[in-house]
Amino acid sequence: MGLLEDMDQRVRKLGIVEVKLAQGAAMFFVLIIAKLIPQIMDINVWWFVALLVVCAMKPFYVFWIKQ
Repeated sequence: MGLLEDMDQRVRKLGIVEVKLAQGAAMFFVLIIAKLIPQIMDINVWWFVALLVVCAMKPFYVFWIKQ
């Protein structure tokens, strides 16, 4: 079994609570990085908007368009 298959099996064990907790942990990790490196927040807001759109395209497609 390869690494990706092993990780896929592990992720399938997670329930909705564990997934949301992992999302919260990732959000707090990003806030810590932003606090430690304040120059990150000096980036133009449109870069964040562009990254938001790029990251949201696949989930949007799978949730709303894919049959």
